[in-house]
Amino acid sequence: MTPTQTQPEEMLGVVVVGVGRAGSVRIRDLQSPQHHPSPLKLIGFVSRRELGNINETKQISLQDALSSTEVDVAYICSENVGHETSIRQFLDAGKHVLVEYPMTLSLASAQELWKKAEEKGKILHEEHIELLTEEFAFVKNEVRGKKLLEGTLHFTGSPLDRERFGFLAFSGIARLSWLVSLFGELAFVSAAMEEQKENQYQKMTVNLETVDKRPLTWIEERASGLKYERRINFLFESGRLESIPPRTQGQKNIFLRDQDIFVRKLLGQMSTEDLAKEKKHSLHCLGIADEIQKYCQHLQ
Repeated sequence: MTPTQTQPEEMLGVVVVGVGRAGSVRIRDLQSPQHHPSPLKLIGFVSRRELGNINETKQISLQDALSSTEVDVAYICSENVGHETSIRQFLDAGKHVLVEYPMTLSLASAQELWKKAEEKGKILHEEHIELLTEEFAFVKNEVRGKKLLEGTLHFTGSPLDRERFGFLAFSGIARLSWLVSLFGELAFVSAAMEEQKENQYQKMTVNLETVDKRPLTWIEERASGLKYERRINFLFESGRLESIPPRTQGQKNIFLRDQDIFVRKLLGQMSTEDLAKEKKHSLHCLGIADEIQKYCQHLQ
């Protein structure tokens, strides 16, 4: 089946599952359609916590969200470990799904869910806000047309609970998505994992290769007190790129831009080729993350 195409004049009811930082932003954007016309209408939100209402938006139970004929779309903004179950539930209930990256914590489950969405004629959209930032736009422009010799992307940040957010290769998949978008499909070579549980310290070093055998290193490092930062060092035949300009105050709402992409899919305004390209990118990144996790687990 092909994804259902909906006419713009039809309003689609949305439920937001999870009201952390991303879920709260999604609710805010859906509550202000007058500033940004959209066929989406916020019906309510689902949370494990008893929150009552958020700015006049009502909390509803998961079961009501799944069974309601008012709900056409689910935004999955919960912890990574719950994404797979939530996607499956809402697809089975006949709803379109927008989900935060990573879509799932394994390649096999992602492939299964894509297949389910296609069989049911529903849109399954994995957000890629990491590709909508001004930082990425800068780097993309800088590397365009240049021949890479070698490169490193080193991310640092505060600790994440692996039980809730998954292995570092999945919780940090935004960095892998950057590298694939910048340099094309990559091959996994090897990885090393350093962990000090008493200090909540984790460092994953991954060796990758481009299609023309150029080495890329991805480092994901998390610990208390580490600043949220991306550091790059890309060597090209024409020179070296080592810095990203600081973020400006005027950066556009990347969640809203991601929603616009989702709406285009709902309205049948995205080409089959672009849909296939996006799906291929998602599965390629998840596949590499899967390889990294299995490799590190085997070493342990």
